[in-house]
Order: sequence, then C-alpha cells, then structure tokens
Amino acid sequence: MAKILPDESSRHWSGRGGDAPIRFGFLLVPDFTLIGFGGAVDPLRLANMVARRTLYQFVTLTMDGQPVRSSAGICVQPDMAASAATDLDGVFVVGPNPIPTTGNEPIIQWLRNLAAKGVPLGGVDTGSYFLACAGLLDGYRSTIHWEDMDALLDRFPRLVVSNKLYEVDRNRCSCSGGIAPVEMMIHLIGLGGGGRKTSSAVAELLIYELRGPDERQKTSLRDVSAASHPKLVEAIKLMECNIEEPLSMEELAEHMQFSGRQLERLFRDTLNCTPRQYYLQIRLERARQLLTRTNRPIADIVMACGFVSFAHFSHRYHAGFGISPSAERRRQTSEDKSAVKPI
Repeated sequence: MAKILPDESSRHWSGRGGDAPIRFGFLLVPDFTLIGFGGAVDPLRLANMVARRTLYQFVTLTMDGQPVRSSAGICVQPDMAASAATDLDGVFVVGPNPIPTTGNEPIIQWLRNLAAKGVPLGGVDTGSYFLACAGLLDGYRSTIHWEDMDALLDRFPRLVVSNKLYEVDRNRCSCSGGIAPVEMMIHLIGLGGGGRKTSSAVAELLIYELRGPDERQKTSLRDVSAASHPKLVEAIKLMECNIEEPLSMEELAEHMQFSGRQLERLFRDTLNCTPRQYYLQIRLERARQLLTRTNRPIADIVMACGFVSFAHFSHRYHAGFGISPSAERRRQTSEDKSAVKPI
C-alpha cells in the first residue's frame, strides 16, 4: 500500500475551511469507556482555549437520545439522538468493554449512511469494531485495543490491523484504549485548523509527552524494564515473538549470546523466576486472551500457544488460573450473554 501523506489526511479532518468550527459527534455506545471519551474530547476543548476561538464544537450522541451508562456505571445524558445530528465534520464511535455481539445493526446502518455522505469516521477504544462490522475499514489501516485485536481479526481476517497507538488513514481513524485517544486527537488537531503549534500547546497543557503514531501499544513488562535491563527486554521480545513454536532455553540463550547460566541468573535476579516459568506465563496469558476474547476452538488455541496436547495445556492452565480452559470458556460465554443489551 502506498504511504499516505499527511496532507491527504488533513483534507478530511480540517472541516469546511474558513473560520467555521470543525464539528465532531461522539456516539456513546452502552458500556463505553470514560477514559476513552474524556481523552477524545478534552484535547478539543483545550485547543479552543489555546486558540482563543472556537476551533472545535462537539456533541454527544446515543442511538435513541436516552442517557447511557459507561463501563464504570456513570450515566451520561447525551446532547441528542444520532439521527438528529446533522452537519457533522466527523463522527467517532466510543466503544464499549466488552464488545456486544448482538444488537449492533442500528449503529452499523447509521455509520454506513454517514459514510455514504462522505463523513469522516473514527473509532475510540473498541469503536473501530463497529466500523469494521459496517464494512468501513476495508482497505484502510486501523487499530483497536490489544485485548480485542484477535476478536477483530478472527471476524475480519482481511483487515489491516496494527498494534500502534492510533492510525489515521485518509477519512478513517482509530485508536487503542487507555489514553491513546489523547494521542490521536492531538494529531488530528495538528492536521486541522489548529496546526502543530496548537497541538503542541495542548500536549503541554495535558502534561503529556507525545509518542507519535508509530509507537506500539505497550502491553508487556519488557517496556517497563527497558531502561535498566536491556537484555531482559531482548529475552522477553524473543519469547513474545515465538509463542506458537516456543524456543528452547538453549535457543533463547544462543540468540542473546548468553550462556544458560547467565540467562537463569538474569531472570532470577530481576523477576524472581526462571526464564522457563516466565515464558510459560506469557503463553498462558495469551491463551486466556484468546479464550475470553475470541471464538476460536480450544484445540486451535492449544496449538497457537505452543502446547503439545490438550491435557498438558489444561493442566498448566488450571495451575496458573485456578480454572480449566473449558470452564473459562463456558463462564465467558455465560457472561457475554448476560451482558448483551439492546441498543
């Protein structure tokens, strides 16, 4: 795919031009994440403050115009129903946790209608899942929170999904969870009427050190230990990249140009465990993620996480988490069904 130049994305996220404010809508899906919503809207407020004029306006939406609860249980009164929102220069879906598996058709159809009108669309946290369901990420780069990446790719295997904090590709944008929406919105402010000077000032007001779109979502201890233990980082990276076919301890040490004794000492001194124990935990965590976030058969998960048999996997899983893989899957299925709410 040809590299997308910044000015190509800027055309889509800079509004109607002139002095007219850029008007964004934020669709709050039931169980939306508060940190995702706040991280998306507050940079816009600060951009207006820095510029001393209204660069951005934004409205909150729900499909029926009724109050909606966040995943933290806090209820928010939206400005209007989605169908009543007009003249929007961009719409962001603030996704929920967990992602509902049913009742999404009204959102999907509404997004398709917006796309047909040429409205730029974005996903916050799991919001990109809804764009994917509507077929609106086909041919675009996108991202989602790392916990839901497998679920997204299992259902839409042809999507181009990265592990980056955010992606802005022409008239689509998406970001992972946590505070990644801050990163994405500051980037969009730089593309829009505010320009880089305003976006930099917003970052300063948020006491935020920008990492840029090429940064990966940080999900591992290796990122925390990077400064003080570079060899530990190298070892954990090798483990994370070799889950389906795990490396032997001898192979791991050889890749690092270490002796087996040095490798053992490194892990015992820094993590109070053996490298073998840590490697097993990485694989078990990966298996749990696949069990609870995807519909993959357990037999496939056994192979994907490098276990030699179901019996071996089940024994290790129960020892690690106090529950069998089959019971974990049944519990998750039951919780998913009880969490489903009509939208």
